Amino acid sequence: MSRSSVLAHIVREDDGTSCAVWGPFVLKSAFQPIFAFHGGKLSVSAFEGLIRPFRNDVAVPPASFFAALPAMDRFHLETLTRTLHLFNAAACLPKETALFVNFDPSVFVDRTIADGALHDMRVTLNEVGIEVSRVVCEVTEQKSASLDALHDFVHALRVNGFKIAVDDYGAEDSDIERIKALRPEIVKFDAHWITHLMESGPGFGLLSAMVQIFKTRGIVTVFEGIEENWQLELAERSGASMVQGYVLARPELAPTSFAAFPTVALPMPGTSFVRPRAAEVDQPEPPPQSRPPAKTFGRKIV
Repeated sequence: MSRSSVLAHIVREDDGTSCAVWGPFVLKSAFQPIFAFHGGKLSVSAFEGLIRPFRNDVAVPPASFFAALPAMDRFHLETLTRTLHLFNAAACLPKETALFVNFDPSVFVDRTIADGALHDMRVTLNEVGIEVSRVVCEVTEQKSASLDALHDFVHALRVNGFKIAVDDYGAEDSDIERIKALRPEIVKFDAHWITHLMESGPGFGLLSAMVQIFKTRGIVTVFEGIEENWQLELAERSGASMVQGYVLARPELAPTSFAAFPTVALPMPGTSFVRPRAAEVDQPEPPPQSRPPAKTFGRKIV
């Protein structure tokens, strides 16, 4: 999809934000904060762009929307959603924060395709006034037609000045040797994997060791899917650099209320911290599943 074709799908709203039209769907940007630990406190350091589809003003689960998408449309839609996130980030997010956007490496099997897409992305960034250095491109290490194609795509990202994050580390066949080869600036740990490890002493020890291994290589670690206060405590104790999850803030549709989000103190054990949600996404989010009584390591660690 050419840049002019992408822009033809985007509609500017009266509030300065944008949405996109894809067939019968209206696509909107949502952003979720990513918090960094700083001396016992948390502050927002980045946001992840997430797409929220609507049909006849009714929210459609993103997973269902993408699952029904023909394979031939995947590349074009991903290009459209990233462009939409860039417009909306420029319109409503703090300028000092980073922006995480998702890429599916499996659609970039040809370097020419990657170079064209990244060139258009840089043009959009220049147009909206976002520095390339603020953008973190998330890739999943397993999602590629070949390991060579994945390496080639990551190289293209690096040449174009983008930071690289490997997403969902710990899921499926994640490989630390592959991380060494890709040399990302950031690794995001899979939510289900870290929750499982946090539920036992040996698991937490392994998790902490992995964080330290990445730290010695200059890699920032992000724990995703933090939904309970005990998980937040353990994330800090493990040495993780950043955290993301419902216990701190849920995604909000653009325009968000995050522009004036303050630095906040870490919650104390046994308390909860959930910020006001007046502007959050207009679709129900699944509640966190309760933990089995027998798996209480995270709640008892001292």
